[in-house]
Amino acid sequence: MIGKIFKNGILSVAAFAAFATAAHAGGFSRGEADTDILFESGDFIFRSGATYISPRRKFATIAGAQGTDGVFTNDYWIPNIAAKIGVSENFACALTYTQPFGGDADYGKAARMAIVLANLANSTQNAPYGEKGFDTNEYGATCDVKFDAGAGKIHLLGGVFIQDFSYTAVNEADTLGLGIANYGTLHLEDDSAFGYRIGAAYEITEYALRVSLMYRSRVKHDADEGYYDYQDLGTNLLPASGYGTLPQSLKLSAQTGVAPGWLVYGSVKWTDWSVLDTLNYQIAGGPREDVYNWKDGWTIQAGVAHVFNEKLTGTLNLTWDSGVSTGADIYTDTWTLGAGVQAKVGPGDLRFGGAISYLTSGKQSLSNGATFDATTDNDWAYGITGSYKISF
Repeated sequence: MIGKIFKNGILSVAAFAAFATAAHAGGFSRGEADTDILFESGDFIFRSGATYISPRRKFATIAGAQGTDGVFTNDYWIPNIAAKIGVSENFACALTYTQPFGGDADYGKAARMAIVLANLANSTQNAPYGEKGFDTNEYGATCDVKFDAGAGKIHLLGGVFIQDFSYTAVNEADTLGLGIANYGTLHLEDDSAFGYRIGAAYEITEYALRVSLMYRSRVKHDADEGYYDYQDLGTNLLPASGYGTLPQSLKLSAQTGVAPGWLVYGSVKWTDWSVLDTLNYQIAGGPREDVYNWKDGWTIQAGVAHVFNEKLTGTLNLTWDSGVSTGADIYTDTWTLGAGVQAKVGPGDLRFGGAISYLTSGKQSLSNGATFDATTDNDWAYGITGSYKISF
């Protein structure tokens, strides 16, 4: 039977799908909590891994002139940890950690100067930030109740998570020729905001078939105790605060065996990026904002997996991620080809994979809310990932 080929966690398609982690995911998306560990056999399972992403995006033109700055998107790591605890035959819980959202950019001198010139021409006051980025951490607990239904089982899933938020932007004064390396640093932080996830799944293990639907709630962050540091000018800290919302999402996933040792899988994910119109903040009572005006994002993935023998499994998949930008910045469509292998090494399973993403060209403009006009050509991004699982 097909199901026997996939027994005992030899193949976890959800984990393999992560090997196609887009080297430049849609919007600010990064890691997903490994709640699919709940579907794997074993009363106790621990999996830990990380993904390294290198997006190579740079401006082709800035304010109508050829871009001279280098790559402005910084490399980053995505950690992912999950532990399943089987309480009974039909009830289990998973503790998870990942970094679900983030962004990190380092803008060159030409981009910063374009902001200054745009301010002079349009009587705006956008700060010429050189370094700009944020990250989040998610700590979650999700439980699964399953019961017989016809030839298979129904799973009902639900849980909560805590998510933090840290935002930093460095205002580079050397753009103005002041000879000062750093005019000021804005820092906003929210130690904890709460969210939840709920879902359902149906599986028939005999055919390695599973269909699941998972919803993750949006999270609103309030950073009430931030600051703006004028340290390089010898002045005191200024109070700063801010708020913004990170999106909800809904993901439909499916897999099925099609022949002994062969399995196909896919997913469709909707992310509510239109909730992120702006990041609003204040410095010493003065209102400011980062404009995004994003639209909702869609991610579609399809893949195939094959069990070569009891110790080695492989997968290949293709992911399309829709662009979310409307002209205030450049977050375009991406196409990602990912591949991975799983091998039994020592007492557990070692997984390793890689991905390459094709980033389509795009443009941003002052008329659509950008701080300067710019375009990008088609670019590339790269990623590698690995994890190790032990089960009892």
